[in-house]
Amino acid sequence: MLVVAALGGNALLKRGEPLTARTQRANVRIAAQGLAAIVRAGHDLVITHGNGPQVGLLALQGAAYNPDEAYPLDMLGAETEGMIGYVIEQELENALNHDRPVATLLTQVVVDQHDPAFDNPTKFIGPVYERAEAESRAKTAGWHIAQDGDKWRRVVPSPRPLEIPDMRVIKLLLDQGVVVICAGGGGIPILRREDGSTVGVEAVIDKDAASALLAQQLKADALLLLTDIDAIYRDFGKDSAAAISSLSVEEGRALNLPAGSMGPKLAAAADFAEYGGLSGIGRLEDALGILQGSVGTRISISRKVDRN
Repeated sequence: MLVVAALGGNALLKRGEPLTARTQRANVRIAAQGLAAIVRAGHDLVITHGNGPQVGLLALQGAAYNPDEAYPLDMLGAETEGMIGYVIEQELENALNHDRPVATLLTQVVVDQHDPAFDNPTKFIGPVYERAEAESRAKTAGWHIAQDGDKWRRVVPSPRPLEIPDMRVIKLLLDQGVVVICAGGGGIPILRREDGSTVGVEAVIDKDAASALLAQQLKADALLLLTDIDAIYRDFGKDSAAAISSLSVEEGRALNLPAGSMGPKLAAAADFAEYGGLSGIGRLEDALGILQGSVGTRISISRKVDRN
């Protein structure tokens, strides 16, 4: 099978962990073992990843140097694609004993300049803060902020991905047996001008939406949305919480999940499943098990019996 595996940015740098290179590499090393199992099972693999914590951290570093000349989010997104992709590439090569070529591709993704998301920022980036500190930073830097659990974070526009111009390059690499790491952080957001030229735009595309589009355009067999939670839960956070092993597309769309966490994953999973592919949601280290149906939550057109 051709499998697209999307690694959550908050799984690579878990909530509450220090935003350090050492922490990220340790988490990627764990993820690489799960991804390597997919390759060793005989499947072709395309890997995407989130960048919310990392792109926000880069923005803070840039603002600390010179707030009036801070780099825009599209350039910071490109930086995170290279930074995170490098670590994933290296750790996966090590996990595969260098038996399979792995390559990271900076990937541009076209969005619509009139997308309403530009007027309604919802994408969390950067570290979490107590409310008072978040409000103080927002006032100073001109941020939009929103509550994320019991903390507060910066939010930025997250327009819908429309087109992946680099699709031809991705397919060429796959044809040569390469494991491809691409569309990191949802890809580098760009606008297409009337004359056909392109230009970057200040936004961070939702990684799950971009991964679903990528999987559809590649005609992949499966889309795995991998995070730090083992499955979608009914009544999450309550004593009655129970993992859901399988959902139909209709059942998935009917669930009301948080927009800042599991909601976009389920929406992307349902979008891809509607095309006839298999979607799965679960932990990074359980990637092959999700694909095989032994763990996680699977979303498909025809629902199987819920084992819970």
